[in-house]
Amino acid sequence: MFIDSHCHLNFPELAENLDDILAKMSLNQVTQALCVSVELDKFPQILQLVEGHESLYASVGVHPDYELEVEPTQAELVRLARHPKVIAIGETGLDYYRLQGDLEWQRERFRTHIRAARKCGKPLIIHTRSAAPDTLRLMQEEDAQQIGGVMHCFTENMEVAQAAIEMGFYISFSGIVTFKNALQIKQVAASIPLEKILIETDAPYLAPVPFRGKLNQPAYVKHVAEEIAKLRNISVEEVGLATSENFKRLFLCNS
Repeated sequence: MFIDSHCHLNFPELAENLDDILAKMSLNQVTQALCVSVELDKFPQILQLVEGHESLYASVGVHPDYELEVEPTQAELVRLARHPKVIAIGETGLDYYRLQGDLEWQRERFRTHIRAARKCGKPLIIHTRSAAPDTLRLMQEEDAQQIGGVMHCFTENMEVAQAAIEMGFYISFSGIVTFKNALQIKQVAASIPLEKILIETDAPYLAPVPFRGKLNQPAYVKHVAEEIAKLRNISVEEVGLATSENFKRLFLCNS
């Protein structure tokens, strides 16, 4: 009924309890999860994890916050994305919140990921924080609309959401949408077309209410769906079905 479109199950705090996490996914009708790469040297761990479980998928990429990482090449990303369990490129994007100074290296890394996604035909997972104008600009300059993808853990305004949707991107909401003061995000979740929405946990981070401040896990993605259902005045079953179909259409149709 639900699919967690973005989590980090290879992170130690989750990997050490994987059997319990998978059991809780099943109990909460979370049928699949996408384990997202942030460092290439940890990518083999992700592959090992997802290869052993039919319900899990992987992406390949380097997070924009990881300044000291060896820069991935387009050829390397394309090669790693050939694995049948890899269904996306990322997470990638821009983050001007945590890092300051000359961030041209971050923009070049983003361009490399977009080009790799276009080359291998797999969608992008985009992270943007305090960098929306440049994020959208680079997406346009690199023709990201040719491959599409998702704006993960969306925290921007309606204008940014509409610009991304016009380029063929989905908007993914995390547990932040359940936070009382997240009024802008709630407005976007209530207003954009349901067929452009995904749900995620970003586990182990950003646990939704009523687990805020605790370790997050894919089972909790149902609380994201429940909040979106409440905001849109529809059933949680409708949100679960629609977001699951959206996930499959974006990530699995060409894999």
